[in-house]
Amino acid sequence: GFLEPTKGKVRIGGKNMRGIGPNKRPTAMIFQNLALFPLMSVADNIGFGLEVRGVSRPERRKKATDLLELVDLPGVEDKRVSDLSGGQMQRVAIARGLAVQPAVLLLDEPLSALDLKLRQHMRTELRKIQKLSGVTFIYITHDQGEALTMSDRIGVMSAEGNLEQVDKADVLYNEPQSAFVADFVGDNNAFKATVSEVTNGYAVVKTPCGPLKGNNCRNLDVGQGAIAFVRPEAIALASDANITDNRISCMVENLSFEGPFVTVYLKAGKDQTFVMRQNNDGSSPLLQIGANIEVFFSADNTRLLSNGELSDG
Repeated sequence: GFLEPTKGKVRIGGKNMRGIGPNKRPTAMIFQNLALFPLMSVADNIGFGLEVRGVSRPERRKKATDLLELVDLPGVEDKRVSDLSGGQMQRVAIARGLAVQPAVLLLDEPLSALDLKLRQHMRTELRKIQKLSGVTFIYITHDQGEALTMSDRIGVMSAEGNLEQVDKADVLYNEPQSAFVADFVGDNNAFKATVSEVTNGYAVVKTPCGPLKGNNCRNLDVGQGAIAFVRPEAIALASDANITDNRISCMVENLSFEGPFVTVYLKAGKDQTFVMRQNNDGSSPLLQIGANIEVFFSADNTRLLSNGELSDG
């Protein structure tokens, strides 16, 4: 409500929200710092928005009790929020947002202050609460794990405010429509390339590592500049001499052991660096830094996109 849009429309339930004050919109918000009232009881926190709307105290109390059941936190109506754990405070903030029956609940990085295990647990809980309540959640996050795990649809926005792609999580990850999205969502290796051949939905491109074949998903033409994107988990050691897909001779520059998997940093040619991710089965020996190896990846796992802006992080 502090800024008027210069163009465009924001519709909720088909109704344009331009010119409608924040207190009149069918929305509620959960802030990054939660913004719970420390001197109020849990029930009074949850019922605050209803009190502003003139709802009676018995009705507010009943609504708070019902919502605490929904967020799996029964029997804490009379506690102070300072007596609750971080995860419990998150649930109270969600209940307060749902109390006014919004059409849309806005969440501004609500899990960022929690430790890893609690954050992972609350992802599941938030998703369950959303399904039970039926309210649309718009969730702002920089944590891609949260976005991929929790969302029905994800919108990737560039720093300039352009909405680059909106899709389901698996489509966004496996079928990015622009170089920005491919580079931004998850880890991805980018090989600068020029198209040299196009045939049957695939293309062969020239790269610093030699020719690579990929899925010509954007209908690139011969001579056009492109970027070949390959996920680290799609790359494997080329131990079978009969493999004819994309093969690259390279050197192991570094290793990062991360428990269930190992990230292998590779260098090919003069200055092409890329990353391979191997599952740790507990029995296979780790590659050695400085070792010369050959890796491969399939053409179907090589996504060719036209040149474009890459993300900065």
